[in-house]
Amino acid sequence: MLAVSALWPGSSAQPPADGAGAHEQRPSSGAALDYAYDWNLPPWMKPPPEPATNPTTKAKVELGRRLFYDGRLAADSMRSCASCHQQTRSFSDAAPFSWGVTGELTARNTMALANVGYALSLTWANPYLDSLELQARTPMFGRHPVEMGMDGRQDELVANLSAEPVYRDLFTRAFPDDADLITLKSITAALGAFERTLVSARSPYDEYRFGGRADAISPSAKRGEALFMGARLNCHACHGGPRFNGDVGKDGAPATNFQNNGLYNIDGRGGYPVDNIGMAALTARYEDTGHFKVPSLRNIVVTAPYMHDGSLPTLAAVLDHYAAGGRLIPSGERNAGDGRTSPLKSTLVAGFGLSPQEREDVIAFLMSLTDETFLKDPRFSDPWK
Repeated sequence: MLAVSALWPGSSAQPPADGAGAHEQRPSSGAALDYAYDWNLPPWMKPPPEPATNPTTKAKVELGRRLFYDGRLAADSMRSCASCHQQTRSFSDAAPFSWGVTGELTARNTMALANVGYALSLTWANPYLDSLELQARTPMFGRHPVEMGMDGRQDELVANLSAEPVYRDLFTRAFPDDADLITLKSITAALGAFERTLVSARSPYDEYRFGGRADAISPSAKRGEALFMGARLNCHACHGGPRFNGDVGKDGAPATNFQNNGLYNIDGRGGYPVDNIGMAALTARYEDTGHFKVPSLRNIVVTAPYMHDGSLPTLAAVLDHYAAGGRLIPSGERNAGDGRTSPLKSTLVAGFGLSPQEREDVIAFLMSLTDETFLKDPRFSDPWK
């Protein structure tokens, strides 16, 4: 069994159960109950890091939760953050792409928000965006694509929220020292605070690996874990670490994991569809084509479809993809090409063989990463209902 400190960077073998220490920051004023957010985490889990400028408080989280589910953050008063980030799906979406207020589709599949507060970077292809508070502006005000459609309507957003009595009270409690209570800064700070609390750490695998319950997962799942961590499949090389996304550098140094997994090779040079080339769109480096962030595998069973473009519908299809060492799209089909031979593909995507039993075992292991408590936790549900 791996030590806790090996899987949770920066943690000791006995991390503080109450999250005390570096996270201990109280606002200068405000009721004590508005400060004391109860993380309610298992003893092996520390709270996610938080900005010094936006410490997590009970009032802020309550406010952020209401904003997360509020259609008034969108131009049509219907689309909320939760429209694309659904709790029962680990705060992801069932569709390959999500649609905005104009009917325009996003170019990428909605990322799950479970444990997003620990992420070293956010979104599929931007290694530099690491602030939940800043990222919240993109769906609200972004133009390409239009999601919530509030670009140029910031005053309208503030006016709509100011007209709600619940918000007048909550903003006052959450930001007692701010003269201008309802602002874009306070809105995104509250959203960031709520999203930071979306911690998933009570799967059967957690109970087995960290909780000392040998019977928490099946013998098949245990065999699947051995395959996942073993040299033949080598899945952990990309999906390592506590969130199974490889978001840990050597010796604990921060590093976000971006990889080209051979999904496309439309020109024989590793080319990807022109509207979705990955990190290369930001860096302008051709060798970054097809490099997308490795997503977490926690709750992976409920987050289908898979890949940055939702192009693989099932976990079985994902296993087939990696077993083949990339994807072959036959001639005549859209985006035809042999991803297995892409010169830009990661050397870690080398292919492997699986017997039918081994295939079942790997899927059983992946299923053991599902945290049913998180998917149903009333602390994260729609407070307007």
